[in-house]
Amino acid sequence: MYLNIGKNQVIRKDSILGIFDLDSSSQSWLTREFLSAAEKAGQIVNSAEDIPNSFLLCEENGKIRVYLTQSTSRTLRRKQEEATPLLPETERSDGKHRK
Repeated sequence: MYLNIGKNQVIRKDSILGIFDLDSSSQSWLTREFLSAAEKAGQIVNSAEDIPNSFLLCEENGKIRVYLTQSTSRTLRRKQEEATPLLPETERSDGKHRK
């Protein structure tokens, strides 16, 4: 399952560790420090056309990635629940589905 987070960027739903609102979470010095360290380490991917509203913390192939996006955390959570496969499932000859 994949989630479109904007700017033609899709991420695997199962790679998401957390979805955070930038306004409320960046009030904490720990979050600001974490985002600063992630930026210095090259772990931030900007998927926002304008000022980002939220960020997603993901683990992909054992590496941490932080995606900045214009979508609100509420919208991303809703989209995550509704996420659909990038390719439709097909039925195998034994009646089971494959991805």
